[in-house]
Amino acid sequence: MGSMRILWVEDSPNIARLVKRNLEAQGHTVTHAATLREARPHLLDEPYDLLLLDVTLPDHPDGGFVLAQEAMNMGFTGQILYLTARDGLDDRLRGLDGGGDDYLVKPFDLPELLARVRALLRRGTPLQSSRRTLGALQIDFSTRSVHWQGRAVDLSPREFSVLERFVLNPERIYTVQELHDLIWADAAHELGVVRQTVRRLRLRLAPEVIETVPSGYRLGHLDQAQKQEQEKAQEEAP
Repeated sequence: MGSMRILWVEDSPNIARLVKRNLEAQGHTVTHAATLREARPHLLDEPYDLLLLDVTLPDHPDGGFVLAQEAMNMGFTGQILYLTARDGLDDRLRGLDGGGDDYLVKPFDLPELLARVRALLRRGTPLQSSRRTLGALQIDFSTRSVHWQGRAVDLSPREFSVLERFVLNPERIYTVQELHDLIWADAAHELGVVRQTVRRLRLRLAPEVIETVPSGYRLGHLDQAQKQEQEKAQEEAP
């Protein structure tokens, strides 16, 4: 995916850091503001592809709704996603009828939030292909589907999120702690869940898909592995 410009308005420091770190890890440029007053000047600084808005802000009980309306009055044509603890039907209708594109209630599942962001950005902006092919691995970010050697492989949302992170950052090494914080930080899980998920991915795909290195894990050299398999097959052919 290409790099998108996101204005993220949230007053909780922990949620703000978690979401910002994950969006930036996927290549997006994220500007954070904690209040309506902080957010307003950013609308004048540069155009954004997505407004990710909490509704209740310290300086205004309906700050997210107000900012969205002000942005549209200024000609904003991107996408708007509300991420808020306000789960009443009236609030949902107000947000969506007032120009919002999606509405996600806290507490939220991080993989679901990231999936909704991807869906909105694909809808509103010209992105690069949502498909990626690395050797025998084919992954489609839009449908969240995976094929290995032409065979469809069913992955759980967490398994897909782990694989997705490696594919989007093929040269990066992730420690077990980093993967845990990025993908399971919103849930109570021990670090062992990361190793279990990597083990399941290797079983469902192939051992070479995720490589173990001294400091953690990284995506395997799948193009090179496929080339070696092809050369071996040629050598064994009569």
